[in-house]
Amino acid sequence: MTIRAVFFDFGGVLMRTEFQAPRQHLAERFKLEYDDIDKIVFASESARRATLGEVTEESHWVETLERLKHPVSEVNSFKDAFFGGDVLDRNLFEYLRSLRGKVHTGLISNAWSGLREFIVNEKIIDEFDTVIISAEVGTMKPDTKIFEIALEQAKVRANEAVFVDDVKVNIEACEKVGMKGILFKDPQETIDQLDRLLKVKR
Repeated sequence: MTIRAVFFDFGGVLMRTEFQAPRQHLAERFKLEYDDIDKIVFASESARRATLGEVTEESHWVETLERLKHPVSEVNSFKDAFFGGDVLDRNLFEYLRSLRGKVHTGLISNAWSGLREFIVNEKIIDEFDTVIISAEVGTMKPDTKIFEIALEQAKVRANEAVFVDDVKVNIEACEKVGMKGILFKDPQETIDQLDRLLKVKR
């Protein structure tokens, strides 16, 4: 079957924490390990609810800072420090751009409500034909419903779509609905795998 749609995850694929020092320094300020502050921000109950759109991203950050006994008024500086080592993979975006007009391009992300504003501000939203953000659709990976929503919006069958994600259970979930999954490990390796699927010669 010909691949007609390529979907990407955002965090951990198109944008990755390439420099751990900013987050490490932030953790040390709170006398925490790196993994601990990661879990507080991403794995708390308020984070889960924000990912599902049940609470706003802002309320999640307020709850996070309150949990850390840190002034809520300093939320912006806290976020800047926490995400200070995160970098957009410009090479992957260049590849994504090269696919436009050839296949349907999409984003499927477990993310809070602020992601859309971020990709608009970074001027990368136009690289995607379809943008599926968990907080906007009320379901998140690995629930298969989020893939069904993406396929419906893209107007393609599951066996005509491929999804790239850095989390194995999410790849297994997309494959349950019939999509082809690529577990992200390395940018160039992912590009090569996609080229083989799309029968692209470079």
